[in-house]
Amino acid sequence: MDNNAPFARAIRRTFSAAPSKGYGTKPEPPKGSGLVYGVKMSRLGPRLQSVSAAALAVLSACSGGITTAVPFQATSGWGRTASGSESPSSVRSFLRLPLADTGPSRMAPGAVAQDLLYVANSTTVTVYSYPSGKLLGTLKHFYAPQGECVDTIGDVFVTNFGTGQIFEYKHGGTKRIETLKSPTAGPIGCSVDSTTGNLAVSAFGGIVAIYKHARGKPTRYTDPRIAKFYWCAYDSVGDLFVDGQDSSSGFRFAELPKGSRAFTDITLNQPIGWPAGVQWQGDRVLVGDQNTPVIYEFKISGKSGSKVGRTPLGSRAEFFKQFWVEKQTLILPNEYVTGKASKLETHFETLYFKYPAGGKAAKAIRGAMRFPAAAVVSAATR
Repeated sequence: MDNNAPFARAIRRTFSAAPSKGYGTKPEPPKGSGLVYGVKMSRLGPRLQSVSAAALAVLSACSGGITTAVPFQATSGWGRTASGSESPSSVRSFLRLPLADTGPSRMAPGAVAQDLLYVANSTTVTVYSYPSGKLLGTLKHFYAPQGECVDTIGDVFVTNFGTGQIFEYKHGGTKRIETLKSPTAGPIGCSVDSTTGNLAVSAFGGIVAIYKHARGKPTRYTDPRIAKFYWCAYDSVGDLFVDGQDSSSGFRFAELPKGSRAFTDITLNQPIGWPAGVQWQGDRVLVGDQNTPVIYEFKISGKSGSKVGRTPLGSRAEFFKQFWVEKQTLILPNEYVTGKASKLETHFETLYFKYPAGGKAAKAIRGAMRFPAAAVVSAATR
C-alpha cells in the first residue's frame, strides 16, 4: 500500500503494546496454509486484539479483502504464502477478534436535556455531557463504528463499518430508531443535508449512498477517479463534498452539486497526505490531514479549492480520523503512544482545541474510550 503511514504506525504499535485482556487464548495457524508470518505466533493472538479496528479494516480494503459477513479481514502485511501471494481466507480463519460489547446500552437520567458529545469507539459509542465531558452513557453492540453525523433535530447517525449498516439514535436515546443497509462494504463517513433531511454515506467500497429523508434504499453515486471514499459533508445549500483515494492511494476531493448526478473533481492547492475528516463551516470546507497533522480550510470555486486557513494540532495528536467543529471548539478523538520501543503503551482520549487557532489542546477527555474514531455534538432541544 502506498502512503498508508498512519495505519502502518498503528500496526507497528500493536505488536509492541501490552496485550489486551479478556480476548481468549492464542490462536494457532491453519494447518497446510503455507503461511509465513512476520511475527512470532506467541505474540500474534493477544496483541491482535489491540489493533485499531480501522487499521484492520483499511488493510483489508487496500488488498481487496473487504467483506460484510466478517467484520475484519487482515491481509496485507499479516500473512503471505510461500510464493508471496496473499491468502485472506486462511488469515481470516485464525484471527480472534473482539465481539461487540454485550449487555444493554445505558444513559444517565436527564441526559436528553443536555448537549451531548458522541464518541465512536471500536465496539461502543460513549456519550458525554458537552462541553464538560462527563460520561453519561454507553451505546453498545457495534463493530468498528467509523463515522458520525447529526441532523437538525439532534438525531445521531453512526456508520457501522464491520456490518455495513448505519444506525440512528434519538438525542439522548439508547434504542436504535432506524437501521439502514449500506449498498457496499465499509461505510465510513456520513452527513445530513439540512435543506432536505437526506443522509449521505461515503463508503470504502467506492460508493456514496444518499438516502432520501434518511430512510429506505439509497441512490448510488460513483466517481471514476475515486476508488475508496472516506469522509463527506454537506454545505448549507445541499452540495455534498467528499474525500477519498484513487487506486494508487493518492488523495482525491470532489463535489456532488445539489441536484446533480455526477461528481465534480476538485483540485486543492494544499497536498493532503491521509484523509482525516471533512466538515462544512460557514463559507468554507474543512479537510483534515492526519499526516501533518492539520485541519485545512478551503474556499471552493468551480474545480479549484484555495486554502484560506489552517488549524495545527498539537498535544499528542497522532492517530485520528473524524474531527468535529462546534462553534469555537475543534473536537478530536485521538490515539497516541508513549514509552520506548521495548515497552509501548497506547492511550485514548478526545481533545478540545481552540478553533481556528489550534496548537495545544485546551481540554482532554479520557476514560471509557478504546480506539476512538469519530465525534459529533448533538444539541438538546430548547
